Amino acid sequence: MPDIHVSAAIIADDRGRVLVVRKRGTVRFMQPGGKPEPGETPAATLVRELDEELGLRLDEDQLRPLGRFVSAAANEPGHRVVADAFWTTIDPDAVAVQAEIDELRWITPADVATLPLAPLSTEHLLPLAWPGQPL
Repeated sequence: MPDIHVSAAIIADDRGRVLVVRKRGTVRFMQPGGKPEPGETPAATLVRELDEELGLRLDEDQLRPLGRFVSAAANEPGHRVVADAFWTTIDPDAVAVQAEIDELRWITPADVATLPLAPLSTEHLLPLAWPGQPL
C-alpha cells in the first residue's frame, strides 16, 4: 500500500476545542496540514501549510512534536497516510478558510460522532487531544 507523507497539527483553543478542516471536493474533516515540498522538515511543512490554508503564521518553536502516526488515507483509496503530528494552541479568531480548504470547525468530543472524520483523526490525533474522553 503506497504511503503519503504529511505533517498534521492538533490545534486547540483555550476552551479545549480542536480545529478540523474539510478540503474542497471532499467530505471528511481532518486536522490541518499537508504534504512536504522537497527538502522540507515536517515542522517547516506544517508552518507553510498552516499559512497557506488558514492564514495562520506560526514559528516552528510554537509546535510541540507528538510523533509519527499511520492510518488509512481519507481521500486516496488504497493509500496510507504517514503523519508527523504536532500540537499548538491558538486564538480561534486567528484562522480563516483559504486555498483548498472549504470549511473549518472547532469541535469538542461530543462532535466526533456527528462528523465524517479522517481515520488519522479518529484513530490517533483526537484521542491525543482529549485523553481519557470517550470519542
